Amino acid sequence: MTHQIAGSTPIPRSGWSFQSALYDPRVRGIFFQVLTIVLLVTFVWWVAHNTAVNLARANIASGFGFLNGRAGFEVGQSLIAYSSDSTYGRALLVGLLNTLLIAVTGIITATIIGFIVGVGRLSRNWLIAKLCTVYVEVFRNIPPLLVIFFWYSGVLAVLPNARESLHLPFGSYLNNRGLSFPKPIFGEAFWLVGVAFVIAIVAVIVTARWAHRRQAATGQPFHTIWVSTGLLIGLPLVAFLLAGMPLSFDYPIAGKFNLTGGSIVGPEFMSLFLALSFYTAAFIAEIVRAGIRGVPKGQTEAAAALGLHPSSITRLVVIPQAFRIIIPPLSSQYLNLTKNSSLAIAIGFADLVAVGSTTLNQTGQSVEVILIWMVIYLSLSIVTSLFMNWFNAKMALVER
Repeated sequence: MTHQIAGSTPIPRSGWSFQSALYDPRVRGIFFQVLTIVLLVTFVWWVAHNTAVNLARANIASGFGFLNGRAGFEVGQSLIAYSSDSTYGRALLVGLLNTLLIAVTGIITATIIGFIVGVGRLSRNWLIAKLCTVYVEVFRNIPPLLVIFFWYSGVLAVLPNARESLHLPFGSYLNNRGLSFPKPIFGEAFWLVGVAFVIAIVAVIVTARWAHRRQAATGQPFHTIWVSTGLLIGLPLVAFLLAGMPLSFDYPIAGKFNLTGGSIVGPEFMSLFLALSFYTAAFIAEIVRAGIRGVPKGQTEAAAALGLHPSSITRLVVIPQAFRIIIPPLSSQYLNLTKNSSLAIAIGFADLVAVGSTTLNQTGQSVEVILIWMVIYLSLSIVTSLFMNWFNAKMALVER
């Protein structure tokens, strides 16, 4: 049916039809999204139902009640108190803390090494540039597991035994059983030093913001590095002295067959830490090199025309601009290092996967343990990504 006005052409009546909806992009988009959700929910339900049926057929109780049971196994290295009488839940917590220790220390070390090597590859010194290139090409083309075995069996295992330990500065010893160093013993009033350190951090942030506003208003720079160093060292030192120096050390003592006292870092942690740090640093070095290369050459030429020294050009002009290119891909390397820490099971380091594997073998709760692994690693990845995205947004240029 059409409406017609005198002296005009007929106008067709608009209405809904299946054919018109089929070619509507909005309707098609909604349809395929709903279909995807339905298929995904169906798949998850099928997996959960199939898993429940198989567990019931094998007479395996499901649930997380096993976490309260006695673990019955020892852990080589633990940041918190643990014994074989502890629960499975506490054992998994020990593994999680060990994983976090590897991830945090490895990320810091890999970033420092990668930055130095990345800048070194661009050095005008032929020897430094070639050495950095060889380092990158070697570690980038070797599997990380092989690097771990290299440090564990090829370096640390050939160190002297405990009787012939290498004596290091500050009362430390190094042998094939690990690194022994003085163990700090904190007094009751040591919390005052921690409070002073937190106050110093807040003071540094306030000072940096005040210096930025002052420079924006007057154009006069304020060198905050010396003030920040004084605050971060001076305030805790004053609190330490006023509290009566509540800190002592338990030094390791070399015996006839072994070392007693102090703290020890086992060869498993050392080999995993060194392997992941040096392996990931090779990739970070390439990211740093690409970021520096990505800065327009005109920036360097303009800075040189102003009479700046080459080192000042690199530190004040090139590096700050390169950070905006470096940070996004750097997040992926941090995530890779954290996930590669699961290779610790190959050398017996008690990380989350190793402790979870022992728990799985003793309890048979494979679904629950794997679910715990997935949730923890997913959470670590999300937290790392959120932090790096926030840091990247802080470093981005603000356009007016």
